[in-house]
Amino acid sequence: MKSVVFPKSLKKGDKIAIISPAGAVEESHLTQTLDLIKNKGYEPVIGKHTFGKFSNGYNYSGTEEERIQDINWALNNSEISAVWASRGGYGCQHLLKHLTLKEFKKNPKWYIGYSDNTVIQSYLLKNDFASIHGQTIKTPSFGVSEESYTEIFDILEGKKLKYSVEKHQFNKKGKAEGELIGGNLALVYALLGTKFSFDFKDKILFLEDIGENFYSLDRMLMSLDLAGVFKKITGLIIGGMTNMGSENENKNYEESFDEFAYEIIAHRLKKYHFPTLFAFPNGHIFDNRPLIIGAKVKMEVGEKVNLNF
Repeated sequence: MKSVVFPKSLKKGDKIAIISPAGAVEESHLTQTLDLIKNKGYEPVIGKHTFGKFSNGYNYSGTEEERIQDINWALNNSEISAVWASRGGYGCQHLLKHLTLKEFKKNPKWYIGYSDNTVIQSYLLKNDFASIHGQTIKTPSFGVSEESYTEIFDILEGKKLKYSVEKHQFNKKGKAEGELIGGNLALVYALLGTKFSFDFKDKILFLEDIGENFYSLDRMLMSLDLAGVFKKITGLIIGGMTNMGSENENKNYEESFDEFAYEIIAHRLKKYHFPTLFAFPNGHIFDNRPLIIGAKVKMEVGEKVNLNF
């Protein structure tokens, strides 16, 4: 097995490409974070179709060809030191068969995003490259914590991640060590059975999601179970589960860590005994702390709950 490649740390003045590989975005939605990038000493470079619009059953930032052009430019341009997705939404799966890493392999760079970007990160890891599962340039309507961005810059600058989180009633105690995989549950589920799916064997799996009906959440978990995923992994981290079910019926609809969603997950996993950590702050939530997909992580779940990269 090849070892995972971690891109080199950025230095002040380096260029960060901003692309929209999926949904359309307004320029005004990115202003605050683009200013933050500049204030940190880096130069944001906007992709040709970052603010484009193409409607075809969904509002994409461009046609498939335009989005493919932008992401391959960003990944393979030797002047670019990192690639940061403006947002997720839907559309990254369109790009998978057309991605090229010819020049990227000579000059690996961090790819930053979450949500729909999970499929790009799975592709990169299949090719032995780590990426950052963290906040996109566009911030959600409910805002984002300062740490959600500052810790991304910490990674870009070569600092190690270390998290201590609150214990949760559904946690399963234990220790595990392995390569971190995963991201948005809907996209992990969507890739099952394809050559772009994560390799789950001996991995620590992270899952988060937003806006799913409770039965849909259970269906996706059942698919992972039927595919043997939970027999292969050594540990599980559950992040944000928010806007689940019906807004009119779910009293926890706005909560970051939906109580009933967690009950469904805990029930589906009750026959498994790997260490499980609930309520990790990553996902479609205000406090969206970055994780490194492809990194070796040690998890300790007990009276103290720690993640060390």
